[in-house]
Amino acid sequence: MLLSIIIPTYNEAATITSLIGQLRQHAPAGAVEVLVVDAASPDGTAELARQAGATVLTAPQPGRAAQMNHGAQHATGDILYFVHADVGIHPEYVATIRQAVAEGYEAGCYRFRFDSRHPLLRLNSYGTRFQGIMSRGGDQTLFITRDLFRRLHGFDEHYCIMEDFDIIRRIRRQARFLIVPKDVVVSARKYETNSWLRVQIANLTAFSLFFLNVAPARIARTYKAMLNYR
Repeated sequence: MLLSIIIPTYNEAATITSLIGQLRQHAPAGAVEVLVVDAASPDGTAELARQAGATVLTAPQPGRAAQMNHGAQHATGDILYFVHADVGIHPEYVATIRQAVAEGYEAGCYRFRFDSRHPLLRLNSYGTRFQGIMSRGGDQTLFITRDLFRRLHGFDEHYCIMEDFDIIRRIRRQARFLIVPKDVVVSARKYETNSWLRVQIANLTAFSLFFLNVAPARIARTYKAMLNYR
């Protein structure tokens, strides 16, 4: 089973080369294809990804949902694996995902741990062991069979934020979803720029608005207004 790894990017020059290197290093020959879908990053992300050996696509419109759908349209694998550019993947990812699909799981994600020893971030990481939708997120990476992705009509591009939570919610209505008992490594940069409490409040606010079916554009504006970005 070929894995098509789809990475949506915007200004990820600092991490993209390392990620592609990890993905290629830990995959058997011919086991994966790496597709980077770039949203016209001015920092040279696309060229770095190309130099690292990825197939680079230009996003037809901004937004992660649109980027990931575009990547899926060009993918040739039986399994789609969506990965954020600042994630450190698990070295056994190919075998683990193939095994999960062979056991009847059409989709799933990993647990995560932060690249930080902050004690409260350890608490966040521990929460990703559980099934609740609030314990999920795109940083955990997402694998899904091509067949299920088509049945779901992909990511809903209406969501300019919370697109990962929306598709996982829809996946669970149709298929078995596995939380792989292994960790990917997630950047703590958001917490380094903001306090732990500030990020938690922003996350809780975004979830509350999502469950109340508030327009995604409003959720995005509210979330960004609550946090500092660098």
